Amino acid sequence: MTDTSIPSADQSLAEETAPAVATEEAEETEVEQEAREKKAPADSDLFRQSEIAADYVEGLLDILDYDGDIDELVSGGRPVVEVVGGRLQNLIGQRGATLEALQELARLAVFRQTGSPSRLLLDVGGYRAARRKELAAVAKNAVEKVKEYGESVRLEPMSAFERKCVHDVVNAMSGVESESEGVEPNRRIVVRPVAD
Repeated sequence: MTDTSIPSADQSLAEETAPAVATEEAEETEVEQEAREKKAPADSDLFRQSEIAADYVEGLLDILDYDGDIDELVSGGRPVVEVVGGRLQNLIGQRGATLEALQELARLAVFRQTGSPSRLLLDVGGYRAARRKELAAVAKNAVEKVKEYGESVRLEPMSAFERKCVHDVVNAMSGVESESEGVEPNRRIVVRPVAD
């Protein structure tokens, strides 16, 4: 708010505004410090979740006698564990079904130690990155069909990860929209023209 009062003869304009500016700067600094303090534990908590999950996955690899390098990190505000190595296809399973189950087990391991749910993302052998590319092509193909024929296209049932990948691609395009329908494990996406 702008102060429109006129300073008295005894008071200069600089003296009138100086304390207010100093107070606002002090308040902003405190707010910024609080935000930094809140953010730092959140990032460290997320990294801790990825460490817990990595330990769980490492134990599983030892039991199965599989070799793999495990990286734990935080990406996009989510804890991530990546496993890279040979002979890991059995950990992915058909269309990523085993990987999804392992991810849920790792999330449970995190929950058991922290007491809070996790949005952990587990990837094995770069499967998720490769699958994202495939799903982007599926989504673009569906969008082309919808635009060409003007009719809705129903895609095959997908996991939550796969549906999110498709929704992201469809939502980035104009003239179409997507919606999930059905119940797990048969939940699928419908791509349709935007109603005018």
